[in-house]
Amino acid sequence: MRRKRLVFVLCLLCFILGVGGAAYIVYKYPNEVVKTVTEKNVTVTDTGIADAVEKIESAVVVVQNYQRNTLAGTGTGFVYKVEGKTAYIMTNHHVIENAKDIKITFADDSETTATLVGSDEYADIAVLKVDADKIKGVATLGSSVNARKGDTVFTIGSPMGIDYRGTVTKGILSGKDRLVSVSISGNTYDWIMNVMQTDAAINPGNSGGPLCNVNGEVIGINSMKIVESTIEGIGFAIPIEDALKYADDLIKNGSISRPYIGISMLNASSKYQLVYSGVRLDEDITRGVVIMAVEKGSSADKAGLVKGDVIIKVENDNVSDIAEFRYRLYSHEVNETIKLTVIRDGKEKELSITLGSN
Repeated sequence: MRRKRLVFVLCLLCFILGVGGAAYIVYKYPNEVVKTVTEKNVTVTDTGIADAVEKIESAVVVVQNYQRNTLAGTGTGFVYKVEGKTAYIMTNHHVIENAKDIKITFADDSETTATLVGSDEYADIAVLKVDADKIKGVATLGSSVNARKGDTVFTIGSPMGIDYRGTVTKGILSGKDRLVSVSISGNTYDWIMNVMQTDAAINPGNSGGPLCNVNGEVIGINSMKIVESTIEGIGFAIPIEDALKYADDLIKNGSISRPYIGISMLNASSKYQLVYSGVRLDEDITRGVVIMAVEKGSSADKAGLVKGDVIIKVENDNVSDIAEFRYRLYSHEVNETIKLTVIRDGKEKELSITLGSN
């Protein structure tokens, strides 16, 4: 009986000390206690990326391509800088290609007409200008270099036309420095783009719109989407640093100057076309670019390149086809002297060539 009483007294004493100690801590350190309790029991309300969207949406515009007084296509663009009384809008080349008139619709439904400053089909970048007093906001530019795979990103644009303007889609940055082959002219791949990959939904009409980080900063420009029945959720964007370089050239010069060497060419893999053109290659040559003609007085002519040469390297970079050759060649500057490795009469030959301009 004495033991039971002793246990009861001890339990009561512990309870009193516990309650008293807790009361003392609350009295002495109220902020710390509240903080701990709050952190453990807080209910977080997820507002998603609403703040980031609000930061950029006033700078995003609908770009409408009119040809012969008829709407030929719709895309997206965004105001990226203002100089004096002029505001500049960036979008894709293919959005405004062959446009006679370009109409801009802002987030508040006001409209204006844009003037084309310049565009480039290989970069897929176009710069438009409007009066600065017409714009509703200017985008904040971020960094694709600092972006990491797995980062949350979002797009804002006009999929399926102006009726769905301001549509936001969210995903992650799935990859960086993807080299994607595209067709600029014809049905064969003739150019390579260095792009970022995202699984954020990019649909027709999103082209030219911004790819943003969670701070609402533009890190890329949506450019294209792989559309196949077996592929889902793969979209691409041009890194903002590349886009700005192209845009600056377009504003300064109206075009982008790229190296030109003066040749016509076919892929080494195009056996039937080569035979039809009177060029026969050894069976073991399956990659590279075959020179079909050399322009007289051109850089290629001065360097000693001849019909039938197979270009397999630009500097130390291997070349497998025309798309890769252009990509490697255009990474160099006009008037720069570089080395090309060719196969001629079954043997490798290295030639120096000074790049001309297009």
